[in-house]
Amino acid sequence: MDKRGRLQAVKGQMEEFLIRSVTFWLEHGIDPTYGGYLVCFDENGKPMERLDVMEPTDKMIVTQTRMIWGFSALLRNGMAKRYGWEEACKSAASQGVDFFLKHFWDPKNGGFAWYTDRAGEVQDNGKLVYGQTFAIYALSEYAMATGDKTAREYAEQTFDLLMKYCVDTARGGFYENLTEDWTPETEIDKGGDLKSLDIHMHAMEAFTTLYECTRKENHKRKLKEVIDVITSHMIDYAYACGRNQFTYGFVPKAAREIRRTWNYERAPQEANQNPMDTTSYGHNIELAWLLNRAYEVMGETPAKELTKKIADYTLTNGWDYEHGGIFRDGNHDGRVVTTDKEWWQNFESLTGLLDAYQAVGEERYLEKFLELWEFDRTYFYNETVGESRQLLKADGTALIADTGNQWKCVYHTDRAMMECIPRIEILVG
Repeated sequence: MDKRGRLQAVKGQMEEFLIRSVTFWLEHGIDPTYGGYLVCFDENGKPMERLDVMEPTDKMIVTQTRMIWGFSALLRNGMAKRYGWEEACKSAASQGVDFFLKHFWDPKNGGFAWYTDRAGEVQDNGKLVYGQTFAIYALSEYAMATGDKTAREYAEQTFDLLMKYCVDTARGGFYENLTEDWTPETEIDKGGDLKSLDIHMHAMEAFTTLYECTRKENHKRKLKEVIDVITSHMIDYAYACGRNQFTYGFVPKAAREIRRTWNYERAPQEANQNPMDTTSYGHNIELAWLLNRAYEVMGETPAKELTKKIADYTLTNGWDYEHGGIFRDGNHDGRVVTTDKEWWQNFESLTGLLDAYQAVGEERYLEKFLELWEFDRTYFYNETVGESRQLLKADGTALIADTGNQWKCVYHTDRAMMECIPRIEILVG
């Protein structure tokens, strides 16, 4: 089969994945009793009975906002209409926004809580930049999809609170983990003494969508500032990969687990002990495509040279040449530290490789995109449920087959489909 035929076949398979996955979340992800979203489901698509850190029916800002974003993006990009979900996605997004604004917003201090119980009673009112930026991301997308002025106002107000309380005016970047009243955390296990690529990358992602929504100069200016922080301090240019954690002054430091992060809450815990120079292959290539999206929204050209370097590093060091797929973590010099494979890295890398092919034009990026999709479809995809498993061994054997959890919902899997399907349509004409 020629290249065009292969891409057409992949497009059809991705559409099937998207249809199955979105259908699952529309049918099971909306809380019919209290509103908002339920996201914790086992490998059979059944509600989970327990979690190690939170209750399975608790509602966390990260997945509540990612669900809002997902249904809103489907509306805005026309896929909800194309596949017959338009009214369902409107309803799903609208009720999610209503629950989120009513129960997560802090009327005293401003900003959004970290998580509530199922009914919306706040359980942790900490102000984490990671959570606030996903609120901006979701509410901006919803505002563009529906024209809702209230959602846009809350997105802008949250941005203003970050500028007021979280910006490190002396050194750049953000104080990332703050208490209920926006005081930087002092407890070591809550990460009050560090900055990270993860949080700044997702701030860039959120500010890109906020600027696309408002077209305000101050939003564009801060987007450029975050990009400058990332490209000046958070990339190891000797290897073309991302660094992980830093002091306030951007001195790289040994990565450690901190509370309220995916690495802290995920399993198996023994896989999280990382030395100083660990890098995430999935984060690297996700950073590249999100950076190019930011430039696109600002009307600038893609970062072709950096995209090529990061894509080359990912394929040289992070690609499993025995089984296929993307490893989780490795040292900057190429030594793989963690050989298991996580859903989000292997789905974000689909977009990253296709974006690299479009930006740089080298055929090997397209070939590896096709190979990665075959790996994801063969091993991550749970046909019974219509969604991805969470974690695999290097050979594709499932380690954790959860359909969804407090960090896993529509965001990585269906965003990859939403990104790749129209890109393929462009490539095949």
